[in-house]
Amino acid sequence: MPRKTTPSKEEKKAAPAEVAKAPSSEDVVKEEIIPAAPVEAPSGVKIEKVFDKEAWQPKTALGHKVKAGEITHIDQILDAGYPILEATIVDVLLPNMESDLLGVGQSKGKFGGGKRSIWRQVQKKTAEGNKPSFAAVVVIGNRDGYVGLGYGKARETLPGREKAVRKAKLSMIKVQRGCGSWECGCGGNHSIPSKVVAKCGSVVVELLPAPKGTGLAMEKEAAKILALAGIKDVYSRTYGQTRTKLNHVKAAFEALRLLSQVKRIQQKKIPAGVTNHG
Repeated sequence: MPRKTTPSKEEKKAAPAEVAKAPSSEDVVKEEIIPAAPVEAPSGVKIEKVFDKEAWQPKTALGHKVKAGEITHIDQILDAGYPILEATIVDVLLPNMESDLLGVGQSKGKFGGGKRSIWRQVQKKTAEGNKPSFAAVVVIGNRDGYVGLGYGKARETLPGREKAVRKAKLSMIKVQRGCGSWECGCGGNHSIPSKVVAKCGSVVVELLPAPKGTGLAMEKEAAKILALAGIKDVYSRTYGQTRTKLNHVKAAFEALRLLSQVKRIQQKKIPAGVTNHG
């Protein structure tokens, strides 16, 4: 029998290179269905992706009405005072929302100091050892009068952020805007209509109308909430332990919520035969 001979090094070099395999149809399809990376706004604010309404399976009566088309605008829910129990309702009625993480935590540093961080880390002392958890505060809005604030905590950073985003959508409010400054009087929606005061813990936040071009003259973390709500000019005063950032941002959000509240005064019934002299 003839022996099998192995090709020498020179023969291997002289041999033609293998032809590259052409991509099959399956490979092309796989490349087409790969989702694109999340779009980032120029300022670093994340833009929420568009929600698929057809694949949504609502779990509440309000959600069924939204999917059926009976409710087409979020004002129909907020003006009636209905509680939003599904975050997907906000995804359908308010697409292209923007979200941002607020710096309410502090990273570890030397001599008790550290940089401001978006993660608020706490530990629970147990018999097995320390159990750390991470908390985050997320603000979500469309820069046109709608904003929400959420607080989420979990053992990992990513689940904590997802909880905060979901709670921010469930706490969505409609912000009343206007031009209440006597220095401007343009009648636009760049500021707030009147002075408002809100409190959370020991922190008191007071917001006042400002003329055009003033900007958001307030603490930068609280200013992110007003910016996503669509407010461009405002004055502010704060009192109390304002270094507690969690209470500070909650008080600012509560001030925006109080702008939309209207006191209902019940008229007293006057008995017959009695004249009202004011």
